Amino acid sequence: MALKHKPTAPHHSVQDALRVLDTVARHTTGVTDTRLARETGLGRERLTTLLAMLRREAYVERSADGTYAAGEAFTRLGSAHGHEAALHGKLQRTLDRLRDRVGAAVYMSRYVDGEVKVTQYADGPAAPRVHEWVDFRDAAHATAIGKSLLTQLDHDGRREHLARHRTVRLTSRTITSDTVLLSRLESHPPTVPVLDLQEYAIGTVCAAVPVTAGSSVGCLALSLPVEHAHRLHQAADALNRNAAPVLLSLAI
Repeated sequence: MALKHKPTAPHHSVQDALRVLDTVARHTTGVTDTRLARETGLGRERLTTLLAMLRREAYVERSADGTYAAGEAFTRLGSAHGHEAALHGKLQRTLDRLRDRVGAAVYMSRYVDGEVKVTQYADGPAAPRVHEWVDFRDAAHATAIGKSLLTQLDHDGRREHLARHRTVRLTSRTITSDTVLLSRLESHPPTVPVLDLQEYAIGTVCAAVPVTAGSSVGCLALSLPVEHAHRLHQAADALNRNAAPVLLSLAI
């Protein structure tokens, strides 16, 4: 199965952030922003934005003398010992912050061994998660999560998935034609969030954006009660803009 990754804005942010982190790591006694700009080739405004994000995520820290050094989160994720636990904790904190920022339940999902898997989520009283009334593994055709993951596969990979999981009707809005679904997945721009407008469950709307690291296929998604559907596009845009920290955690 081939993957169909295409660079997105968060992906480009991560590539730039990794250049900054690599440079910071080489200077074990600290490095100034002037030298960072020179060695990374990044413009001052771009570098300032990235350093603010990296400090917020504890990937770099700024000393009293104004130099930058590797932060706690970067050190923990970069260590082979306890890496998975550190990654899980970092992603959970990021998801919790995203939940509060977008005002919706937020999910991290991956395509693992040919199946949709929700690996982590952040919900709360004001941001309830969707009730999984049909196993997400059997509902990729109807969920924003599933469709986002399928858009990242090639045509044969999508057809193979649909051969194993029929496009059954879950609501009156569910697409049940493989041909129609494949056509929409093929034409969907990679930089535009995938939506689920009550296709999986009546009363819930969702959006998802791709987050890929290396050969893995993943996505970041949110769900809202239908009475908040007017906020979906704005929340999806915010989710997309804030996907870089998730991608960065996976890439380190």
